Amino acid sequence: MTLAEISSSLLYVAFVAYLIATFVFGGAVKGNKEGTFRSESRWGMVAITITLIGFAANLGYFFTRWGATGHAPLSNMFEFTTAFGMTLVGGFIILYFLYKTPVLGMIVLPVALLIIAFASMFPSEVSPLIPALQTNWLAIHVSTVVIAEGILAISAAAGLIYLLKVVDLTKKSKQRMGLEAIMYSLVLVLGFVIASSFFSLTGYEAEFTYVDKESKDAVVTYTMPPIFGMNDYVALTDDAMTPLLEMPAIVHAGKLTTVVWSILFGTVLYWLIRLVFRKRIAAILKPFVKNVNIQLMDEIGYRAVIIGFPVFTLGALIFAMIWAQIAWSRFWGWDPKEVWALITWLFYAAYLHLRLGKGWQGEKSAWLAVLGFIIIMFNLVAVNLIIAGLHSYA
Repeated sequence: MTLAEISSSLLYVAFVAYLIATFVFGGAVKGNKEGTFRSESRWGMVAITITLIGFAANLGYFFTRWGATGHAPLSNMFEFTTAFGMTLVGGFIILYFLYKTPVLGMIVLPVALLIIAFASMFPSEVSPLIPALQTNWLAIHVSTVVIAEGILAISAAAGLIYLLKVVDLTKKSKQRMGLEAIMYSLVLVLGFVIASSFFSLTGYEAEFTYVDKESKDAVVTYTMPPIFGMNDYVALTDDAMTPLLEMPAIVHAGKLTTVVWSILFGTVLYWLIRLVFRKRIAAILKPFVKNVNIQLMDEIGYRAVIIGFPVFTLGALIFAMIWAQIAWSRFWGWDPKEVWALITWLFYAAYLHLRLGKGWQGEKSAWLAVLGFIIIMFNLVAVNLIIAGLHSYA
């Protein structure tokens, strides 16, 4: 068995372990009577042990893939996204031993599972680095960013738990609507996995030529029926579906098509869940947070940001600008990824200002933490998949 095959197997082991641990954490939390923590103490240790096994396998995946590729496995969407899921779980493990909070595992692990499943839909073949990435700055810049985003995602998990506890889901309100919108967004990620798997199983492929943003001829292969067409597209596949709308060169219509199909599948899945349980997803989760200490969740969310923010500053801005100067002879160029990195940084700077300067603690802080994660995911999904830029090779 090659290192690449071992790496793939270890990632699968990690995925299964996280899945099992999610249910054990859920059972540990749900098994408590009001005001008691006996079930958490007993089953929480079982769940964290399974999580540790999964994390060890995840680390094994990372380093065996590093050995197979000859470089830090952070060079494309598959590698970066799996690393993101790994750092998210790693951050949770540290917090668990500090605070003994099984309910955090019940939220963090499903999100990590969604992220890893999302990653698995991208090409995972081992391939040599393009010249632009053949530098030590790949490991320095990207690893710092992925660690920072994993830490910042912990703040969102704590914020979500806080909101599930304090928002009254029996009354119509903006808070209830916002909380359910968050749940819907998470289901959309699962929709991407389902849509990609479905069309992959059907073997759908369609090729088109198009003119890219540099006015050069190029070829794109759709793995889902093309809702959107590339700039000046011409079909090469005879029976290909005619795109409904042609997009400008700055937009990658093939990836936009993938996003739209994911939204369609995710929306259908969301309403199926609503139909089966006859309640909102937030209401389904509400009983699991009956014993949550909201002050503790608020503290965890805040501490995650004050740790993650300076790490993000280093990786996404300082290290990124140094590498940009080396690679492109300029520190800043308003590339879409650069812009969204700056937006993310400004958002968390505003979070700290509002919390420390304006006293935005508790529920307001929780909403900000969750919104920060949405910005991170928008950068990961929409900016990477739709907008063409200098980072498109990733």
